[in-house]
Amino acid sequence: MMNERLLFPSKPSVYHLDDVTVIRLEGPDAVKYLNGQVTCDVAALTPGQSSLGAHCNPKGKVLAAFRLFKREQDLLLMYKKELAEIELAELKKYAVFSKLTITDVSNEFKIIGMAGTSTDEWINTHISAFEQLDTSLVKCQIKQDRWLLLSHKSHPLPLLLPEQPHSDWWGLEILDGLPQLNKNAQTEFIPQALNLHALQAISFTKGCYTGQEIVARAKYRGINNRALFILQGTAGNPVSTDSVVERQLGEHWRTSGTILDVWQKNEQLLISIVLPSDTTADSVFRIANDEESSLSIHPLPYALE
Repeated sequence: MMNERLLFPSKPSVYHLDDVTVIRLEGPDAVKYLNGQVTCDVAALTPGQSSLGAHCNPKGKVLAAFRLFKREQDLLLMYKKELAEIELAELKKYAVFSKLTITDVSNEFKIIGMAGTSTDEWINTHISAFEQLDTSLVKCQIKQDRWLLLSHKSHPLPLLLPEQPHSDWWGLEILDGLPQLNKNAQTEFIPQALNLHALQAISFTKGCYTGQEIVARAKYRGINNRALFILQGTAGNPVSTDSVVERQLGEHWRTSGTILDVWQKNEQLLISIVLPSDTTADSVFRIANDEESSLSIHPLPYALE
């Protein structure tokens, strides 16, 4: 089984996340408008809170899986930069009828991941001083000893800490079972196929939003037959989101699943992948055209039921 400590630093460390887009929504209708567009309950958030969520097309297929931050004067959405072209256009589509502005402010912010043993203690000790320097600073605890910080570039944070490869941050996201949609998978899956219902990223009580009928039907009629899984193992060749995964069925191998994200270092490999939800824990996988590769299911850190 994959040892998370291969990825988790022994002391607080920094990851510079330059492959992320930040979208600001501001104006008197910002909360109402976004609440009618996305799966999470935007209106229920108070300033300082955050939520995972998804923005779907009318067919209920996910355009972007995001992390939302509620601030006193605005909302910030954060998602992988490769999704931005299609997602931003779709998000703005009906904004002309509401009193708000939607702006890509990625160039204004420095997006920093922090992780490592005792990071919680480090944040609690040092963050108040940073907040006095930058009142717009956004901080979000993802889990124990793992945080996201968004600071304005006009007030750079003096983080004199070891730096880790940004790819390792996404490896930690894979181990936490958090979906990071890539462009190839955009508009391919309903939110439940990305496990977003298990991550409190879908509200089934807040009312209508784009794609809501499809998402609700998947819940109440049980028609979703896909789920996000974590695969761990080894591969001798480079693996990407374009790679093909095969599952062993008896003496044969069959193409299976859609890769969302990959972490690879030397021969060690982690994959976030959407598979049939009835895939058994003892299933064996490999990378197509790499017969020496070997992959198995790594348990999710949360329950799907």
